[in-house]
Amino acid sequence: MYVSLGPNYALQATQNWISELAWRLRWHERGRVYRVLIATLHPLRDCLDRDEAVYIGAQLPALLRGFYYEGWHPARRAKATNRKSFLARIHEGVHRDPAVDPEEVARSVLGQLADRMSATEIQEAKAATPRVLNDLWPV
Repeated sequence: MYVSLGPNYALQATQNWISELAWRLRWHERGRVYRVLIATLHPLRDCLDRDEAVYIGAQLPALLRGFYYEGWHPARRAKATNRKSFLARIHEGVHRDPAVDPEEVARSVLGQLADRMSATEIQEAKAATPRVLNDLWPV
């Protein structure tokens, strides 16, 4: 039986994610936190195979999941060929904001995802991520 928790629950779950990421980054500007979250999730999604990208999407609150899938074309993925291009894509996603350290942001977002996954799931996600990005995941 499907039980809808409603739009208020989806909004609260998203707010909780943003609050937790703000705490991790030690930032107070929630709009900026939201932008770096999406700026990190998109290149992550695009460097994964379709099944793993869908699995990661399932870990997100419903509202964030919609933003995660926005503009996604599984057949036309922009696979990260190196760490520098992955981090550059995050930085481009926040309009090259000089106050944003893309590596710190990536580690924080992946850490937050990992907090919601089992050790086995983290290892599978890490294995699905290009090797040049593996050390961005928590140990």
